[in-house]
Amino acid sequence: MTSKAPLVRAQATAGGVALSRKLLNLPNFLTFCRILAIPFFLALLEKRRLEAALILFLAAALTDGLDGTLARWGGSRTELGAFLDPFADKLLLLSSFVVLAIERLIPGWLLGAVVLRDVVVVFGYLMVAFFIGERIPVRPSYAGKICTVLELGCIVAALLEWPLSAHHRVPWHVLIYATVCMTALSGLQYVYRGLSILNSREPQMFS
Repeated sequence: MTSKAPLVRAQATAGGVALSRKLLNLPNFLTFCRILAIPFFLALLEKRRLEAALILFLAAALTDGLDGTLARWGGSRTELGAFLDPFADKLLLLSSFVVLAIERLIPGWLLGAVVLRDVVVVFGYLMVAFFIGERIPVRPSYAGKICTVLELGCIVAALLEWPLSAHHRVPWHVLIYATVCMTALSGLQYVYRGLSILNSREPQMFS
């Protein structure tokens, strides 16, 4: 029995190392970097260092596209990455909108529309998963993807001080109203998806 102890410990150590390497692969590392960059980005916003904040925001947005591409090409998708990637995206977007609204670079009603849509989507997802008794794969809709692009555009435009520029007043208003419309449309689309799933399956709690 005692002679097998070193072998068991070695196997456990090797398994732990393999698991750590799997979890801390390059795509997940980039996602962690994006999360760690958020406090620095918000600090630059609070100090009104908009140019530096814009550079950091664009770098974070670049890692967003890069980590997904690397995960698909390298076959290194993980459950951790599937959770962290959308979490990092939402954390970056929502925190940016909150601070930009506080700094009066975006209107408060735009922030309210974005937050309301995300609350409805997250709450609806949890409710559907609870009622059917299983986790639902998250697949962004085309409307959701367009909404995210428009939200990114609003943040970049605000960092470029479009709201304070008379020259950019018209494109700025077009951008924010388009974002609100697409936010509402994507939210309704996700609600429709949730109701369709509930109608097609018997709720677990009633089975």
